[in-house]
Amino acid sequence: MLHTQDVLNLSGKIAVVTGGASGIGLATAVLLADFGAHVVVLDINVRQGEQAVHEMKGRGREASFHRCDVSSSEDCMRAASEIENTYGKVDILFNNAGIIRRKTVVELEEADWDLVMDVSLKGVYLLSKYMIPVMERGGGGSIINTGSGWGLKGGDRAASYCAAKAGVVNLTRAMAIDHGHANIRVNCVSPGDTDTPLLRDEAKQLQQDEAAFLVASAGGRPLERLGTPRDIANAVLFLASDLSSWVTGSVLVVDGGGIA
Repeated sequence: MLHTQDVLNLSGKIAVVTGGASGIGLATAVLLADFGAHVVVLDINVRQGEQAVHEMKGRGREASFHRCDVSSSEDCMRAASEIENTYGKVDILFNNAGIIRRKTVVELEEADWDLVMDVSLKGVYLLSKYMIPVMERGGGGSIINTGSGWGLKGGDRAASYCAAKAGVVNLTRAMAIDHGHANIRVNCVSPGDTDTPLLRDEAKQLQQDEAAFLVASAGGRPLERLGTPRDIANAVLFLASDLSSWVTGSVLVVDGGGIA
């Protein structure tokens, strides 16, 4: 009889997590490592990334760190090459790195628009471009992209973020169609407001009291709380594992019922 832990067992898998030094990325890196994967953390923050890997190794987990700016084609190409040369394959890719600027199109400087698009949307394209051939050579794998509830509906003073995350949602579907023949599944997890450094930075951008902002962000949800990074990591684990073996091109909303 098949046991749940067997389906979730990621032993022998190589998992790449972008934005893995903090927030949702860090929680997911830790969870995937807890279930047996060797996790490669990609981030531009070297200090936090190396610290995260040090702590995972201290708990007997397998992990390594590579500095990577996902908006840089050179960085993404180098990361893919180094990971393949070291581990021979990539089984799981979590395209999670993202950034937000809380401004309307009138308030946005062009540089703000470009930064959000480059990290949150172009980064998904670039790393996938170089990792998918590695996955193909290894027999397939699972890609999970981080979307957002605001990729499915609009939000206030977040024009570039809404546009980028909507792009991630439909890019996910296109990639699922293009690469299913290579046994590569591509799905999107779309969080609602989650208690991360990114959300707390939004309070600063909007010049609001942080505590009041977090309370307001939790309001109106049937489950009446903010998400935690672990809430999102659990969804990524499902999409990375064999529990979702016939799931591709899907968008899994994890938002405490906010969109509902």
